[in-house]
Amino acid sequence: MNRPRISRRLSRAAGDPRRLRFNAALVAVTLITGGGVYAMSSTAADRDSRWGWKLPETFPTPRVPKANPMTNAKVEVGRRLFYDVRLSGNGKQSCSSCHLQELAFTDGQVTAIGSTGEPHPRNSQSLVNVAYQSTLTWANPSLVTLEAQMQVPLFGTGPVELGITDANKEQVLRRIRRDPWYAARFKRAFPGQRAPVTWKAIVASIASFQRSIISARSKYDRYLAGKTVLAAAERRGMDLFMGERAECHHCHGSFIFNDQVSYVSAPVEPAKFHNTGLYNLAGTGAFPEGNRGVFELTGRPQDMGRFKAPSLRNVELTAPYMHDGSITTLEDAVAHYQRGGRLIPDGPLAGDGAKNPFKDPLITGLTLSDRDQADLVAFLKTLTDRAVTTDPKFSDPFEKKLAAGR
Repeated sequence: MNRPRISRRLSRAAGDPRRLRFNAALVAVTLITGGGVYAMSSTAADRDSRWGWKLPETFPTPRVPKANPMTNAKVEVGRRLFYDVRLSGNGKQSCSSCHLQELAFTDGQVTAIGSTGEPHPRNSQSLVNVAYQSTLTWANPSLVTLEAQMQVPLFGTGPVELGITDANKEQVLRRIRRDPWYAARFKRAFPGQRAPVTWKAIVASIASFQRSIISARSKYDRYLAGKTVLAAAERRGMDLFMGERAECHHCHGSFIFNDQVSYVSAPVEPAKFHNTGLYNLAGTGAFPEGNRGVFELTGRPQDMGRFKAPSLRNVELTAPYMHDGSITTLEDAVAHYQRGGRLIPDGPLAGDGAKNPFKDPLITGLTLSDRDQADLVAFLKTLTDRAVTTDPKFSDPFEKKLAAGR
């Protein structure tokens, strides 16, 4: 079985005898555009349309829909829309309400809370490196573009997120159209259109901003570039992560540390989803009603409890964990895989997840010492990129305005 692994490929790291397996397709797309910027132009139109991916050598070029090419102007508009509370039914919540920059664009909640106060069944996923995700959301194989996924938080009714409905969507659109900043910037982002502020343009702009959120400045990335060394515990943890004792790489072996990746020239493969033994209600294999993974869409028993393996980049900042936020710490998450499934001894969710009949065959339990588990956590923390959590390019533009008025 072909198993994607993570590249350890640069300068000082290249001579390491404990080489990591690596998706060969990634080698073929080693950044033609890495760090490049298109030639400067003196015209405002060219400046608005110019876009250059500034990527590390280990990251390929993201795949972008032809119908929505990246431009500076769209990213600028999308960033403002992302933080604008006027883009909700009640004018009180924005995309950023559930995706905080300081938490790697998660919200720190067990599960998200919508604009009407309705709790969601699932934990808010990170938007960092979302340009590389081959599917969006926890368990919907059909949502494969940010443009399609954006319809869910905007217009979804079960659960309500931003709460935009047929009854208020024109009112919300008027809020955006009446803003002079948007009136000018939408014309630049979508030139030649008589009325550029449309829902389609709003979705395209937010998707463009989200694609721009690239994270590759962690300690691990600096190690790959030969600019730092890992501490002993971090190095041991990395070897465990990449090796056959801990087997983390099977589901988190790509350059963004998951097993669903999309980029220019990447082969199109069926998306992988996994039952990790989180539940086994009354020994039946069932997960809690309304939160049963891909099964909710297919009704096939083998899809019970199958969810996406999230990227582990910045995982130190994205607690709590799992699709429902039911595991609190990284230590607890490692212990879950050590056991091969979670035991819930009593209550309505009682059951031994290690015995779930639909569990992924890779989740068999591990034989790691306490030190091994601590080393794994130490390595996972090297994936934290504090730069992406403070980068002004991704920050709230309204905060600057508020600070200027103080």
